Amino acid sequence: MQEPEFTETKSKETTVTEINSQTGTITKLQPPAQSQDQWLKYGEQISSFLATLPEYLGSFFNEYKQPLVSVGLIVGSIVAVKVLLAVLDALNDIPLVAPTFELIGIGYSAWFVYRYLLKASTRQELTSEITTLKSQVVGKNVPES
Repeated sequence: MQEPEFTETKSKETTVTEINSQTGTITKLQPPAQSQDQWLKYGEQISSFLATLPEYLGSFFNEYKQPLVSVGLIVGSIVAVKVLLAVLDALNDIPLVAPTFELIGIGYSAWFVYRYLLKASTRQELTSEITTLKSQVVGKNVPES
């Protein structure tokens, strides 16, 4: 087996030819002038990008306003549901709160049945209220049946 050959590459960095070889003295090496030019070039690119960023973001938001609002509403509703579930779970851990809420729910259901579902006239009243609510939400007149 042959050993791989290595070739020495020379870097493009500038070298200082005169280095003080006396002991006890420190020689200052100056950074190459080319790196300063590169930093200035990068700085100009960054500043031009930051200058056009507000205009770019404004045009992006104007172009994609509806999808961004939809995504925001979806994310907001997911967060709201998670918070609501956490609050309900915390309330469920408190003694006597869960049975109290169950009794309140049973009582309200009984009142609703007594108020709206036992008589034909009250059922018609409930139907008209639901129809009115539909027309308010949808925005057009829904025919009553």
